[in-house]
Amino acid sequence: MAEIKLTKTELRTQQIKLDRLQKYLPTLQLKKAMLQVEVLEAHAQVEALLKDFAIVTERVEKFAPLMTDRRISDLFAAVKIDHIETAHENIAGVDIPNFEHVVFEPAGYSLFDTPVWFESAISGVKALIIVREKIRVTEEKRNALEKELRDVSIRVNLFEKILIPRAQQNIKKIKIFLGDQQLAAVSQAKVAKKKILLRMSGGKK
Repeated sequence: MAEIKLTKTELRTQQIKLDRLQKYLPTLQLKKAMLQVEVLEAHAQVEALLKDFAIVTERVEKFAPLMTDRRISDLFAAVKIDHIETAHENIAGVDIPNFEHVVFEPAGYSLFDTPVWFESAISGVKALIIVREKIRVTEEKRNALEKELRDVSIRVNLFEKILIPRAQQNIKKIKIFLGDQQLAAVSQAKVAKKKILLRMSGGKK
């Protein structure tokens, strides 16, 4: 840490710096609190989606014995993902993805040339894929929020534990020095005045 100058100019600089830090700290603290809430909510969303995934998986597993059917390749072709649509929003200054829906490739099978269970199996597998993608996007959201929360927490700690205390200590140090200088100047002035008065009265030191 560089040695500060013990001057009135430096005192003013440190006071301005402290004022700015103290004004900005509440904004950082508010952002941290908002992010903490959002992170907790994202964790809850992921947990809920994992439970949904387990439920849908159990439903789809009922079709497992039928997966040896010669037309199983048609089923896999019917659940191919074209793309995932997401929307983005800004939360506490962070760009966050939100799941919209899964767009599947057009199915090319014939309803009249497939087993009775085929449509139900496709519906179940699609539901499983949708929940899986919801989990993936929500985890991205949670991770982005957690990273921002870590960064903001570091800044809050920096302000609270280092920058503000350091500015306060610098101000105190400069004030003490300037106060001592002022006392010394007053003492010197009194001595000088006394000498002048003695000379004027013809006295000796």
